[in-house]
Amino acid sequence: MLLLHRIKMVVVAQLVRAMDCGSIGRGFEPRLPPKKPSAIVEGFFVFLSLSIINLRPMNRIQKNWTALFATNFLGVFNDNFLKHCIIFISITWCLPSWLSQSQLISIVAAALLLPYLFLSPLAGRFAMKYSKQSVLRFCKLLEISILSLACVAFYFMWVWLAVFCVLMMGILSCIYSPSKYGLIRDIEGQKGVSFGSGVFETMAFLGILIGTVAASYLSDHYRLWAILALFIGLAILGYLSSRQIKAVELPEEKDNLGTINPIRFLIDSYRYASKHKYINSAVFGASIFWLVGGVIQMNMVIHCVKTLGTSNTVAGLVMCCAAIGIALGCTAAGVLAKKGVRPEMIPIGLLGMIISLTAIIFFNPPVYICAFLVFCLAFMGGIFEVPCMALVQNANLGRKLGDMIGYLNFVTFIFVLIGTGLFSVTTLLTNDNSLAVFSVLLVICSLTLLYYAVKYPEFFIGRKSTSFPEEKKSSKITDL
Repeated sequence: MLLLHRIKMVVVAQLVRAMDCGSIGRGFEPRLPPKKPSAIVEGFFVFLSLSIINLRPMNRIQKNWTALFATNFLGVFNDNFLKHCIIFISITWCLPSWLSQSQLISIVAAALLLPYLFLSPLAGRFAMKYSKQSVLRFCKLLEISILSLACVAFYFMWVWLAVFCVLMMGILSCIYSPSKYGLIRDIEGQKGVSFGSGVFETMAFLGILIGTVAASYLSDHYRLWAILALFIGLAILGYLSSRQIKAVELPEEKDNLGTINPIRFLIDSYRYASKHKYINSAVFGASIFWLVGGVIQMNMVIHCVKTLGTSNTVAGLVMCCAAIGIALGCTAAGVLAKKGVRPEMIPIGLLGMIISLTAIIFFNPPVYICAFLVFCLAFMGGIFEVPCMALVQNANLGRKLGDMIGYLNFVTFIFVLIGTGLFSVTTLLTNDNSLAVFSVLLVICSLTLLYYAVKYPEFFIGRKSTSFPEEKKSSKITDL
C-alpha cells in the first residue's frame, strides 16, 4: 500500500509539473516568451489528481461510486484528449500533401467510432460472460500501453501511428463500455440506478468537454514533454481508479449469450421495432441528433481557425458553448416533460436548429455571435433529442428494451460515421468551406422536420404529454 501511494504521488507531481509550461514550442516552432497557464487549467489537474488519490469516502458504496465516476471521466477524457491533440498539433508535422486538416479530422473521428460498429455485440458478451470489473481493469491496463505508444508517435511526429493509437483506444472503449455501464446497478442495486446513470453520463459529458478544451489550450501553450506526461499520467490514474471499484456482481451468464453478428443483430432489431409505433422514428431522430453534433464538432475547428481566423483555444471555447448548450437543452426538455413524453418538442427543437444554422450561414457573424448561435443550435438540439430518447425508453417493450437500447446505439454510430463521411466529402469538394458544411446540416435538419410533419402530424398540434402503460407483471409468456 505504501508503494502504491508513492506511485500515486509521483503521478500527481508529474501532472502538476506538466501544467508549468510555456509556449517555447515543440522544438520546431519559433521560441516565444513563456506563458503561465491559467489558474483554472492548473487547478483542474491538481483537483483531478488529488481526487483520485483520496478515494477514501465514508463507506464502501460512496467509494465505489467515486471510483466508477472517476474511471469513466478519465477514459472519456483520454479518448477526446488524444483525438484533439492529433487534430490540433499534427497539422504542423510533415504530412502528405493530400492530407488536409479536415481530412485528418475525418480519419481520426472514424478511427474512434469504427470499433462500435463491429465489436458492440462481442463487448456485450464479455460483460455477460466475465467479471465486469476484470474486463474494465484489463482494458484500463492496456490503455497505459496504447498511450505510451502515442507518446512515441508524438515524439517522432508519426501521424499514422498516432491514428492507430486512436483506433486502439476506440477498440478498448467499445470493449469495456457494457461492463462499466453494468457496474452502475452492481454498486447499489435498483435504488442507485437513477443516481448512478445521471452522474455517470454527466462525467462522460465533462470528459468530452474538458478533453477537447484541454487539447486546444495545450496546443497553444505547451512543451512536448507536457503532452506526453499527461498521456501517461492520466492513463495510470484511470487504471488506479478502476482498481478501487469493489462491487458485488451477479453470477456470470454462460448460456443464451445471443448473437455477435452485427448485421443479423441490426436486421432483427429493425424488424422488431417496426412492430411498435414511434420506435424506429425515435431511433432515427436520436441518430440524426448525433450526426449533426458530430459534424458540428469537426466543423467548428475549421470554421473558427480558417474562416474566423481564431486560435485553437478559441475554437475549443466555442465547442464548449455547444457542449453547455446541449446539457442545458436536455435539462430543459426533461423539466418541461415532467413525468411524460412531449413529442411536440421534436419539431420545436428541429425548427430552432434550422433557424440557428440559417443565421450562421447567411450572416457569417464574428466569433462571439457565432458562439452564441452555436449555443442556441446545441440547446435546441437537446430539446429535439430528449423526446426521441423518451419515446424509446417509455415504450412497453418488457425485457426487449435492452435490445432496443443496443439497437439505438448501433444505429447512432452508423449515422455518426455517415456524418463523418459527409464532412470529409463536403470539405474536399469545397476546399474546406465550413459554411458549406453548415449548409449540408441545414438540409438534413429541414428534411428531418419534413419527415416528422408527413409521418406524425400529431407532433405539430401541441398535444399533451404522452405516457405509456406500465408493463403488467405476469408469469405468463406474452407475445410482444
